Amino acid sequence: MSAKYYFCPMKGKYSLTCFFLCITAGFLSAQPVARTSDLFNRDDHNNRMGELVINQGLPLDTIISRHILANKNLFRVNNHYGMEGFRIQIYASNNRNAREESNKTRAEFMSKFPDIVSYPLYAEPGYFKVRVGDFRTRTEAMKLFQLISKDFKDAYIVPDIINFPDLNIK
Repeated sequence: MSAKYYFCPMKGKYSLTCFFLCITAGFLSAQPVARTSDLFNRDDHNNRMGELVINQGLPLDTIISRHILANKNLFRVNNHYGMEGFRIQIYASNNRNAREESNKTRAEFMSKFPDIVSYPLYAEPGYFKVRVGDFRTRTEAMKLFQLISKDFKDAYIVPDIINFPDLNIK
């Protein structure tokens, strides 16, 4: 008699599930975790006025270190902190005279709209850009865009890291 081999679908599903569980566990265990003791080092051990002991469990330590690592370089561009928002780009070029043209465009904008801040930017490979305004939403940017687009035909709204808004408004 010949032996017949049958494929068992349950066995295949079980082995496939085990395989994916092992892969997922491997990815989860490879996540970087910083020790909180390294993050809160103090060098002034000689000036002990009092002593504070914080007892925290490993889960809390893991949560704090993940939060610190996730926000370490969040919205940090050229050593400048900011938030997600929008600006209006009024000039972008990489031709020979791009630097001079961007300066002229910025000066023209500043003369027409003195209350709105403008930012000269340089991006590789040789792009000079001029962006204006700090807007939290695209709707805020659209209001100014309608005014600017009359004078600057190549203007358009771009997502960018903007400065934090001034909270000392009187």
